[in-house]
Amino acid sequence: MFTRFIPNNFKKLGRQIVYVPKHKPPEQRDFETLREFINRHQKILVLTGAGISTESGIPDYRSEEVGLYARSNHKPVQYQEFVKYPKVRQRYWARNFVGWPRFSSVEPNGSHLAINRLEKAGKVTAVVTQNVDRLHQKAGSEYVIELHGSGYIVKCLSCPYEIDRTELQEVMMRNNPAMESSFTMIRPDGDVELSKEQVDEFRVPLCPKCDGPLKPNIVFFGDNVPKVRVEQVRSQVASSDAVFVLGTSLTVYSSYRIILQAKEENKEVVLLNIGPTRADNIVDIKVSTKCGEILPKLCNSIDS
Repeated sequence: MFTRFIPNNFKKLGRQIVYVPKHKPPEQRDFETLREFINRHQKILVLTGAGISTESGIPDYRSEEVGLYARSNHKPVQYQEFVKYPKVRQRYWARNFVGWPRFSSVEPNGSHLAINRLEKAGKVTAVVTQNVDRLHQKAGSEYVIELHGSGYIVKCLSCPYEIDRTELQEVMMRNNPAMESSFTMIRPDGDVELSKEQVDEFRVPLCPKCDGPLKPNIVFFGDNVPKVRVEQVRSQVASSDAVFVLGTSLTVYSSYRIILQAKEENKEVVLLNIGPTRADNIVDIKVSTKCGEILPKLCNSIDS
């Protein structure tokens, strides 16, 4: 059996590990600042990153001590390597197969639910998320743009075939009935760490229509966000009157350019995140604390 390494500042809710970095609790002035921001606007675009899902048990990449990069030497799969090398696809699908039951069963936390409440209150017009976990949809949000795609859809790289990820899991279970199900850690995209022997024995799924390689509908590192999606996001930013950024360092340009557009269009941009971000020097307001310790309370004040 594998052993999980849990740093001292990890928290556990029942059997669930919560990957939240060290942070200061919110102050009353933080709450007042964000409440005033929400009250000033009626068309807020919400932009979320991995930090919104850490309280649900999905780690982010970059947080100090608890992020994936801080806990391992693992680097996310590169798009060109996935397309070019069968061994890379085998390693990816083996890890994803073992991690899927846990990843797909993760539930939304108070932050996801709070965003949905703001949406129902008529304050949020769209949610743009960099996450592939579909927790916003599980929380009830109706208009979600998945900037980097979704782990719940799988497509063939050679033909138009696509399949629901849950259905593909059943196919892989039939093809790999003896696959070991224990693992050391889950990753932001749902895969886990496995031994070389486990990977080498894994039978990779192929397209039933053309025997082509299958890939989750996720924008891998080194790939580009589809132009149609980029324009969809651009249109939503243009029609909003403010942008509320939650749980992201904005390191990836596909998210950072949303902030650049908003500032070019003189929209107010507020950022709620633990730790520094790429946009700290250009946003209007920055609050550094945990989303889950302030968003639910904020919604209670708006509702009333």
